[in-house]
Amino acid sequence: MTDPAAMVINPLEAHLLRADTLRVCLVAPVSGVLGLVGPGAINCALLAASEVNGAGGLLGRPIELVLVDGGRAPAEVGAEVAELVRAGAVQAVVGTHASDVRVGIERALRGAAPFVYTPPYEGGPRSPGVYFLGEQASSQVAPGIDWLVGHRRARRWFLLGNDYIWPYLVHASARAHLTSRSARVVGERFLPAGTRDMERVIEELAAARPDAVLLNLIGSDLIEFNRAFAASGLGCARLCGALEEHGLLAIGGDFSGELYTAMGYFGGIATDDNLGLSERYTRRFGPDAPLLNGHGHGCYEGVLMLAALAARAGSLTVPAVEAIADGTTVITGRGPLTLRDRQVSQRVYVGRADGLDFDLVTSSPGR
Repeated sequence: MTDPAAMVINPLEAHLLRADTLRVCLVAPVSGVLGLVGPGAINCALLAASEVNGAGGLLGRPIELVLVDGGRAPAEVGAEVAELVRAGAVQAVVGTHASDVRVGIERALRGAAPFVYTPPYEGGPRSPGVYFLGEQASSQVAPGIDWLVGHRRARRWFLLGNDYIWPYLVHASARAHLTSRSARVVGERFLPAGTRDMERVIEELAAARPDAVLLNLIGSDLIEFNRAFAASGLGCARLCGALEEHGLLAIGGDFSGELYTAMGYFGGIATDDNLGLSERYTRRFGPDAPLLNGHGHGCYEGVLMLAALAARAGSLTVPAVEAIADGTTVITGRGPLTLRDRQVSQRVYVGRADGLDFDLVTSSPGR
């Protein structure tokens, strides 16, 4: 086996790689509203690839990661990924990016290669060859809503998200769950990606007087809103579906005690598995590397899951992987992760911002 250290290359260089390598397309945003996610996601994917290579590789071959920028338009990303697969430049795909980009990749690939998608997603039909490691909308929002209804008497909710598929369906799940808890929606708004001026939506919140805001904004839009909210002096709780450690740093932290986020992973989870991962990550990338967080850690899980699927199937053809996918298990920072019906069901943590870090206040039971 060659040196287990993995590398990320540009798609234009993929055809120059050695014939004995197995190339995995890593789709991570390095531009656009989610560009903040990219560096940590790349690091986590590199760490997982190095660990797979150190254990003998994927199907006996060393992994190379071919980076595609997932921060662009869905059709553009999908076309690039599909072309790499058709040309034989990559044999599988792992991605953390927005759901509309995932849909673009699915449509372009049409089951031509396995695709492991790692962030929280909206649920719904699943295409052959696509495997989901993130939390579905219904399971992600419920623990945070329950905690705020029970501990903050949050009965009046405003739903705020970006204008694409994930927030639409998260809001639908939230509406149903709020109704079951005798709470109600007093306002809803969807913002175009890249919105900078939050004055109008802040005015709408002030007029609606919610007890809590469910925030399904992403990336720089989520950061801009939270900065504007802090400056406004409004005093309701905020529950985010995509706020992780770097986003909290970018807004300057929060000391209000009323900013919450629901994720399947936080860098501070105090388990043996996560402590070991943190040590390996710091040893590889140094103490000043991007923080471990839910979006980045998903790429670590995605590369490991792809390797486990290939090992069980003895192949990376979609029919072979589909036949063995259920029951495939990997050990990650959040413990054992097992595919069932091409997705996972895992504990969701609710964190409350305490300055520049999150305190975990509750979690779902996990399965």
